[in-house]
Amino acid sequence: MEFKTILFYLFAAVLLGSALRVITARNPVHAVLFLVLAFFNAAGIWMLLQAEFLAIALVMVYVGAVMVLFLFVVMMLDVNIERLRQGFWSYLPLGGVIALLMLGEMILVVGGRYFGLENFPGQNVAAGASNTKELARLLFTKYAWPFEIASLILLVAIIAAVMLTLRKRGDTKAVHPSDQIKVKRNDRVRMVKMQSETNISLQAGSSATPKGD
Repeated sequence: MEFKTILFYLFAAVLLGSALRVITARNPVHAVLFLVLAFFNAAGIWMLLQAEFLAIALVMVYVGAVMVLFLFVVMMLDVNIERLRQGFWSYLPLGGVIALLMLGEMILVVGGRYFGLENFPGQNVAAGASNTKELARLLFTKYAWPFEIASLILLVAIIAAVMLTLRKRGDTKAVHPSDQIKVKRNDRVRMVKMQSETNISLQAGSSATPKGD
């Protein structure tokens, strides 16, 4: 067995184990850390497949930005683990059906004629060619429509997230940005003249001192 094959099985085993721990870990911080480990091993598999750009993008985007943000959010929120796990077994059948559907779709995509490896245009690329350039050429030529559709879906998700944060809620105190800009100093700051504490203490001490005969 080649060393490259041994590395593939090692990365795959650690990836499966860490992915399993993501959904079984009781502590959400531990789940996020296991997800980071899963991303690192997935990046290692991409490196074995000579897709250096995808491996670096996976580490920099997901591990370096998204997972760090998730970790901060999880650590700052007071997550009630027992409350989250109350309906776990009731939703398990539905989750299993959705997982099987996703698995079937992935098999159809990977083994289909349109996305199959036997029809992949970049499989006969020269050894010195840039896989990043080849990936960009495929995204903007053969897979232009799927790429545009994915970008539209992400745009809709971004707009939906922004609108959810801007919705009016009765239990929060929200201030419109234009109202904050129009605020003047006299509207927020009030100057109050008070007697200094030193004079007050001196007066109190002098009043408490008994007068001599």
